Amino acid sequence: MITFDRVSKRYEEGRDALREVSLHIGSEDFVFLTGHSGAGKSTMLRLIMLMDRPTRGQVIVNGQDLSTVRARGIPRLRRNIGVVFQNHRLLFDRTVFDNVALPLVIAGYEHREIGRRVRAALDKVGLLHREWAMPKALSGGEQQRVGIARAVVGKPRILLADEPTGNLDPALSAEIMNLFEQFNQVGVTVLIASHDLALISRLHHRIITLQQGHLVSGGAG
Repeated sequence: MITFDRVSKRYEEGRDALREVSLHIGSEDFVFLTGHSGAGKSTMLRLIMLMDRPTRGQVIVNGQDLSTVRARGIPRLRRNIGVVFQNHRLLFDRTVFDNVALPLVIAGYEHREIGRRVRAALDKVGLLHREWAMPKALSGGEQQRVGIARAVVGKPRILLADEPTGNLDPALSAEIMNLFEQFNQVGVTVLIASHDLALISRLHHRIITLQQGHLVSGGAG
């Protein structure tokens, strides 16, 4: 599902974010990506989403070598990848429904199908009753659930999350992780970047650890 073959990424200022990283994440795997701040976690996610390209090496997602994907092909690739951010990235001038619907609107789905999918996604995260609320009326945990609903509304095969519980208390963090596990149980490959080692250790999933851009453990899938 996701393969890195001796991948390195050096940014223009000369910083090496990743150095010769090789790993494989299989279909329907649930994997945590951890390491200190600046270890390369976010860079790995950006390479999978084609927000960045590697300096050297090969990234393969869903059987496709990403070096062969040109700019016009990136939106098609991303339809199979849902992304959850730490800061939600919600549009605060639009309702919960409209926030979740946005990827489907961009993809050109028809109105009835958008309504069906959005309500199904909101029901899954327990927020169907808040579909017409504005994001500022929601708690931090509820806002994160809206972000998750938006990430899965297109039924992606891969779900990426970058520090999704970084701003939440332990109880809410556990609830959010339970949602990710539920999506994994229905066949979604899940990769979560997190530095919350206490939470990660309780969930007993595979852990990939980066240190200063190097893979130090968990690369074999």
